[in-house]
Amino acid sequence: MKIAIDTRWIFPEISGIGLYTRELIAALAECDRQNEYLLLFDRPDLQERTWAEARLADKPNFQAAQVPWRIFTPGGQLGLPGWLRRQGVDVFHSPNYMIPFRAFPRRRPHAIRCVVTIHDLIPLLFPQYTPRALKTRFLFLFRAILRAVAARADAVLTVSEASRADILRLLGAPAGDAGNVVAIPNGVAPQFKPAGVPANTPKRILFVGRFDPYKNVTGLLTAFDLLRQQLPGAVRLVIAGAPDPRYPEPLHFARQRGLERDIEWLGYVSGPQLVAAYQQADVFVLPSRYEGFGLPVVEAMACGTPVVCSDVSSLPEVAGGAALLITPDDAAGIAQAIRRVLEEPGLAATLREKGLRRAADFSWQRVAQATLRVYERGGPGGSR
Repeated sequence: MKIAIDTRWIFPEISGIGLYTRELIAALAECDRQNEYLLLFDRPDLQERTWAEARLADKPNFQAAQVPWRIFTPGGQLGLPGWLRRQGVDVFHSPNYMIPFRAFPRRRPHAIRCVVTIHDLIPLLFPQYTPRALKTRFLFLFRAILRAVAARADAVLTVSEASRADILRLLGAPAGDAGNVVAIPNGVAPQFKPAGVPANTPKRILFVGRFDPYKNVTGLLTAFDLLRQQLPGAVRLVIAGAPDPRYPEPLHFARQRGLERDIEWLGYVSGPQLVAAYQQADVFVLPSRYEGFGLPVVEAMACGTPVVCSDVSSLPEVAGGAALLITPDDAAGIAQAIRRVLEEPGLAATLREKGLRRAADFSWQRVAQATLRVYERGGPGGSR
């Protein structure tokens, strides 16, 4: 079987989608030596980097192809279907919501089986949480695209049971069969591991993520302001994530409240720098109003860092009882939970131990094996 994976979702700065794509490829390369894989790129430099990061140099069943189309270009919609047929592809997997529509007609058998991953439906569920994103500004078009993808795909993958329920409720199931929407939780890479219990003065509170309103960074800053008043000089907030010019509110809030001297803005970090940020933190906090999965929760747990996270969407499912849960819009409650972890060594040790056990449930090898079963379901061309 020949499987094409659209790796054009891997960008120069690795996002959640790019990380998912890269780690899935690397794990498939380890567990599957029989099927052929064709990885689609539109930039030679990203192909070279991905080949090294995913350790594909000695994997003869993995090949790369440069295509002349970006993901959202009309040329790709017109040219990619024929290109896939000429390559003899049996399965096409898009790691995000866009597919070449002409390759997968509605209500007709597909010559190529279509698998697509939809990570979350945040713009549809809560457009107010992503007010300046293109998907929200053109919500009518984004909604139409998602519905068309769900109607044309042979299988839809997602990353949590919470997201699966949202997809079934808002988009429906491919071919009317809920079994064609499959929840496969994300994995955590082996480099995320403990490095001993930190002995920081002041204590380090870590957030990893973007600045979109659904991430609730301003809510975290409000909680940190309260905590700083309760424990002056004893706490420091570390924020790992590239500032987003669309959402400058957290930076403005920090300046207005005079928090900047107690905040360390790391900007975009990845690889060993990101692992070190988790390892050196006394507590990790993710106060999101919604997450399709919430991978930083598992990464923090794998590093032995106690976790405080929201009690909404997929986060309780992912945390699995190994985190302190908070209400995202309760700044005082967030501050209280953080303070408990910092001031109660027994609680911190319990969360650390539970978190390590919980993180062991997530691996990219499991993701790859479960995804491969979906690829192989029904054989080439699927069942449409």
